[in-house]
Amino acid sequence: MKRKVQITHRMLTMTAVLGSLLVMAMVTANSIWSSRQTSNATKEAVSEVSTFYLEAMADRRARTISNLINSNFEEMEKATAFFADEKVDTQEELREVIGKVETLLGLKRLALVDEDNIVYTQYTTYTGGSRHAFLEDMRQNDRIVSTVSLYGSSRQLFLAIPTSDLSAMGKRFKACFVQLDISEIVELLALDDPGRTSFALYSKQGVNLSSTEMDTLISKHIFFDAIKNVVSEEVWKEHYDHFANEEPGSLVFSAGGADETLCYVPVKETGWEVAVLIRDSVIQDRIRTISEKNLQTTRHQILFTLIAVLLLASVLLYEIHKHLGDELEEEKENSRTFRNIANTDSLTGVRNKYAYSEKEASINQQIRDGELQKLAVVVGDINNLKYVNDTQGHAAGDQLIRDACSLICEFFRHGAVFRIGGDEFAVILQDKGYDSMQEVVDAFNRKVEENVRENGVVVSIGYSVLKPEDQKLRDVFERADQMMYERKKTLKEMGAKQTRL
Repeated sequence: MKRKVQITHRMLTMTAVLGSLLVMAMVTANSIWSSRQTSNATKEAVSEVSTFYLEAMADRRARTISNLINSNFEEMEKATAFFADEKVDTQEELREVIGKVETLLGLKRLALVDEDNIVYTQYTTYTGGSRHAFLEDMRQNDRIVSTVSLYGSSRQLFLAIPTSDLSAMGKRFKACFVQLDISEIVELLALDDPGRTSFALYSKQGVNLSSTEMDTLISKHIFFDAIKNVVSEEVWKEHYDHFANEEPGSLVFSAGGADETLCYVPVKETGWEVAVLIRDSVIQDRIRTISEKNLQTTRHQILFTLIAVLLLASVLLYEIHKHLGDELEEEKENSRTFRNIANTDSLTGVRNKYAYSEKEASINQQIRDGELQKLAVVVGDINNLKYVNDTQGHAAGDQLIRDACSLICEFFRHGAVFRIGGDEFAVILQDKGYDSMQEVVDAFNRKVEENVRENGVVVSIGYSVLKPEDQKLRDVFERADQMMYERKKTLKEMGAKQTRL
């Protein structure tokens, strides 16, 4: 009986030892497997989140361009209606009307084309047949979007509409077009997510239209030439077809020992692709940090599991799962936050308060470093906005804001215009804008005083320049703001209604 007890004890001991070893082996193997799965899943998360972020960025920039194009087409339709109501007998009268329309509608480089392909602008007249090939493609009810490289200048985007019912000076006019400098479009797009990504505008042939650099591999080169040696022929052909058919796509490649993610989406009607490339992304860096922490935790798991066996392993697995879930949820929230950041005011199309804050931070650093000498701030406030909202409705108030913005942009075309409040605007002037500030301010005030008499758009402005004792941009802004309030008093005495006391 005693021997039986000893055998049973030995068997129980052996079973416990073998069972423990088996459990530890299973848990260790499972931990190793889980570690590899976590690493792979994290790598996939890096790729998916980065791709999703870039797709959102590219799509937003493509929509910004489309909105700009549609806005110009809408204003050109208004312009043709305006021309139809004007009696024009001479070229001088026609140029004067064109200048007036550009001012009223905020159009740039507006032109009319007669049936002999003679182009009339505010300042000149020339033969446009050979210079503007797209004029030969004009048809009734068509609208044309054409990218042109003009000799001696940057690439231009031409937007044209037919005007078959328009006549002046005894001639019939077949088309109306505006000319947008692609470099100006690039400046608008560059305000979105500065420093986190790089972007470029490409033609169907992969030619860089924006002259912006991507990474060191692509730089400003033709897109397909740049990637030919880093992807397979099949992948190269796939992206070539995407560009040709104006389709979206994404590409992951290695450059300088690091993986890069690039996404591109088409811009409607232009034949362009907006491409965005991740560059030291906050999202990627953050997820990589999570990956390293998870791998380190898993290594500790394995060692601790050898001692604590199943119970502690279960606790650790639960904690890891909870930790990973919290971190991934935090990253999702960060991703949503990044996507919601916008720099453009949706009502007016100029830069918004968020963009102003970023610009202010940059200028403050330059002031601290002693790098700035020529800097001025103009502060503007719309008169009569509350009265219009209360009596005519918010749609009329929104139109007043747009009209006021167009007036400001018309005069301060060499400055950076921001809408920083409901009825408040700020303009930052440097270089050429700074040098011509006084002349522009005087002209603007004369126009506003004329509008007071004619019941037009009234905007009170004040201005100030950077002084040696100024420590930050706010010092300049406050002086300009004070001058603006004094201007409001003057305009009130002249009969202008006030938005606020």
